Amino acid sequence: MLTRVTDHSFARAWRTVAELAPERVAIECGEQRLTFRDFYDHATRLAGVLHDAGVQPDDKVAIELVNSPEYLVTFFATQLLGAVPVNVNYRYVGAELAYLLDNSDAVALVFHDEFAPTVRDALATLPADRRPRVLLSARHDGSDADADAVEGARDFAATVAGRDPFISTREPTGDDLIFLYTGGTTGAPKAVMWRSDDLYVALWQMSRPGTQPPDPATTISKGHAAATLLPACPLMHGTGLFITLSTLSGGGRVVLIDTQRLDAERTWREVAERDVAVVTIVGDAFARPLLEALDHAPSQYDLSSLRAITSSGVTWSPQIKAGLLGHLPDVTLVDSLGASEGIMTRNVSDATSDIKPASFKLSDRIVVVADDGTRCLPGDERVGLLGVGGPIPLGYYKDDAKTATTFRVVEGTRYSVPGDYAIVEADGTIRLLGRGSACINTGGEKVYPEEVETALRSHPSVADCVVVGVPDDRWGEMVVALVSPARGAAIDSDALRAHCRSSLAGYKVPKSIVALDSLQRSPSGKADYALLRGIAAEQLTEVKQ
Repeated sequence: MLTRVTDHSFARAWRTVAELAPERVAIECGEQRLTFRDFYDHATRLAGVLHDAGVQPDDKVAIELVNSPEYLVTFFATQLLGAVPVNVNYRYVGAELAYLLDNSDAVALVFHDEFAPTVRDALATLPADRRPRVLLSARHDGSDADADAVEGARDFAATVAGRDPFISTREPTGDDLIFLYTGGTTGAPKAVMWRSDDLYVALWQMSRPGTQPPDPATTISKGHAAATLLPACPLMHGTGLFITLSTLSGGGRVVLIDTQRLDAERTWREVAERDVAVVTIVGDAFARPLLEALDHAPSQYDLSSLRAITSSGVTWSPQIKAGLLGHLPDVTLVDSLGASEGIMTRNVSDATSDIKPASFKLSDRIVVVADDGTRCLPGDERVGLLGVGGPIPLGYYKDDAKTATTFRVVEGTRYSVPGDYAIVEADGTIRLLGRGSACINTGGEKVYPEEVETALRSHPSVADCVVVGVPDDRWGEMVVALVSPARGAAIDSDALRAHCRSSLAGYKVPKSIVALDSLQRSPSGKADYALLRGIAAEQLTEVKQ
C-alpha cells in the first residue's frame, strides 16, 4: 500500500491559475494565444465532448499531435475527467500506432490531420471492438478538412467550439494517472504509469530536494509565475512534456513551435520575439544545430531574455556547451538525469564553470544497485544499475513481469531501476556507462556505448555519433561507430580511432567507423539502434565482399 501524504493534481493547479489569474497568458503558438481562462474554457468544452461520448475516469485518451495548444488542451480535458492521457509518437506507422492503441485500451484518439493516413492504416488492422470510439482530427497542415479524412472523425475545433463548458462534479486528484509510453528503441513500447501527485512532486524535487510543492493558490496570489518556457523537443516525450506541465502549474507561459522537427533559426527567433527565459532540448541532437545557427548569425537574435537551457535524455557534450556559452555567457546550462520511469537529479554549468561531461552524485534518492541487489558504495568499482527512489511510477501498464524487473525494493526502499549502468567513484560521483540493453560484449569485455560516444564527440570533426555492436565471428560483437561529420569536416577513421585511444582502453575503440550524413534520430533526439545496427552490418558486409 502506498502512503499518500500529498495530493497534487496538474488539472487542479491549472484550474486554480485560471480562477485567480485568468488573463495571464498560458500558451502561445504562432498566432494563437490562450490565456489561462481560455485554456480552462477550451479544456472544459473538450471534456464535455469526451464525456458525451462516454469517456469515464480511467479511460485512455491517445494524443497524436505535434507541439500545439490542442495537445495541452487535450491533456487538461482528459485529466479533468479523471481519464488517462496517452502520448503517441507521431512518427509511428500504422502497425505501430495500432499496437499502442490496442495496448493502451484507448477509447479516444485526438490527432492532427496530417497523420490521417497512419490513423486509417491503424484502424483498418484493429478489430472493431478495439478501435477508439471517439476520433477528433485537428487541422494543422493547412489541408482541406474534407480531404484525406478518417471515417468517423470529427473536426476538433468545430466540435469543441460547439459544446458548452462542462464542469464535472468529480474533483481531480493526485491519484489520476498519466501514461508515458517509452520510445521502444529496445523493444515494444511500454506505458509507464505515473500518479499525478508523484509526477508533480518529483518534478518539483528535481531542483529542490526534500521539499514539497507549494499550494498553487498561494503562489498565484503572491503574483509569482514560473519562467516562460519554450520546449524545443516534442511534448510526446517526457523531456518536453514534464517541464511544460511544471511551468503551467507555476502559472508560467509556454511557447510552442508546431513543427515535427527542430527549426533552429525559428527557435531563436521565438526566444527573441517572445522573451523566452528557458529552452528545453535533448542533448547534442538539438544543441548542435542551435549552436550552428548562432555561429552562422551571432548578432541576429536578441537573446537577453534567456536564462537557462535544460537538457535530458541524450549526451550534451562539453564542447557544444562551451560553444553555446560563448554566445550566451549569462545563460545557465542544466543537464537533467532521468527517464520515463523516474526523475533523478541535475547538473548545472555556466560561463564560470570548468565545462566537463555532466556528473551526478549519490544521494538519499539516487543509488547504484549491484547484481547481488545491494547498493554500490563509493570506490568499490562494481558496475551496477542506476536507481531513483522517492516519488516514482506505479509500474508498467499490463506488464507485471517488466514492472517487477524495473521497480525493485533495495534494502527496504522501492526504487525505479530503468537499466542504466554506472560506477560509483571514490568521491561518490556516478560515472554513467549507458543503457544496459545497448551494452556491447566484445572479446569477453563489456563496452558501454555512451562512454565511446563521449570520446568521439570531443573530436572537432564529429557532429553526432552512435556506437553499436555488430555480430562478429571473432569478437562476438564488433564495436562500430556511426558518425555524422561536422559542417565542412571530413571523417578520418584512423584519426578518430587514435583520438579514442587517448582516453579509452583498446577494446573500447571502434574497430570500424561508418560515416553518414544523418543518423536519423527521432524528433526527441533518440537513436533507432535497430536501424543503425542494420546499416552498420550492411556496410561491413559490403566491405568484406
